[in-house]
Amino acid sequence: MSLPLYLLAVAVFAMGTSEFMLAGLLPDIASDLGVTVGTAGALTSAFAVGMVVGAPLMAALSRAWPKRSSLLGFVLAFAAAHAVGAVTTSFPVLFATRVVAALANAGFLAVALTAAATLAPPGKKGRALAVLLSGTTVATIAGVPGGSVLGTLLGWRATFWAVAALCLPAALGILKAIPAGRDAAGATGGPGLRVELARLARPRLITVMLVGALVNAATFGSFTFLAPVVTDTAGLGELWISVALVLFGAGSFVGVTIAGRLSDQRPGLVVAVGGPPLLVGWPALAVLAHEPVALLVLVFVQGALSFALGSTLITRVLYEAAGAPTMAGSYATGALNVGAAIGPLLAATALGTVAGNLGPLWASGLLVAVALLIAFPLLTEARGRQEHRGVPVTRADSPSRDSG
Repeated sequence: MSLPLYLLAVAVFAMGTSEFMLAGLLPDIASDLGVTVGTAGALTSAFAVGMVVGAPLMAALSRAWPKRSSLLGFVLAFAAAHAVGAVTTSFPVLFATRVVAALANAGFLAVALTAAATLAPPGKKGRALAVLLSGTTVATIAGVPGGSVLGTLLGWRATFWAVAALCLPAALGILKAIPAGRDAAGATGGPGLRVELARLARPRLITVMLVGALVNAATFGSFTFLAPVVTDTAGLGELWISVALVLFGAGSFVGVTIAGRLSDQRPGLVVAVGGPPLLVGWPALAVLAHEPVALLVLVFVQGALSFALGSTLITRVLYEAAGAPTMAGSYATGALNVGAAIGPLLAATALGTVAGNLGPLWASGLLVAVALLIAFPLLTEARGRQEHRGVPVTRADSPSRDSG
């Protein structure tokens, strides 16, 4: 894989740190700004909504721009939003900065996903996306826990300043590594915006996007409210929040790495093997959350399974949207962030039930169950096509082929 791809992953690391860091900062933000933890959790949904709206909007606006200009502009806007967020004393202003940061993140990721696919050798999109998404998983291993520790020691505002500072080397990397001017596809012309948007009418693309949204909703729903499970339910100290986040991040890195080697040729295998344990894992985590060792082990496992399925579904969206070269990345980004918006909202609602802090874990199990029910006919269809074509059923690459 090329150097520009790894430098894009550095920017994704900064943005991933911001996207996930609120999981360890919500109690402090709520206390400082005089709102409830549930209300503070809306910051995660605000970010996700901005990502959902921003992915297609920013991709459409920037589709005629050189990739380097687009990526650089989005990174700098992201940094500025965090600087404003670090100094505000108003929750509505902080909420607004999260939306602006999300728009910038969405634009960056939509362009970066498309760029990663074009930088990859034929049939290696999954590997390329695994490299790009490793920025997110490293963020959960190092960036988010580091931000949590920094927030504990110096306050949550210091974490916002740190994210803004992380954007600067990423911007320099983009300047040095991404070629100026339009890429070959942009120079020779491609399908119009209307043609690319028409891909969204494809049932298989919509199905993969929906399944990805549901899996991501489960991930974000539980991850956002993991801190009170660690401190209140398991009875561990605040610094153990960082330990739990590191374990979740380590698991996500393992999951993305393994899935990256399988998602191009055997996506059905990843979903079929990883889906049922992911489904069982969320309620198991709820039942065993009072046991610290079991809690920490399951956090690692759920991180691995969640990101294995999530990264595989991103790859499938790009394959199904192959006829939309400038918008495919926005479809993947938007779909997964629909889940990131809905998940915390459902989880916040679940906090008010008799399950209390464990409510989000039960809600995540339900979301994965729905996702697998929707995915099952697609997997059955893929197996049927393979058997009809005489392809061994151990391979699950049919979903990647253009069916229209």
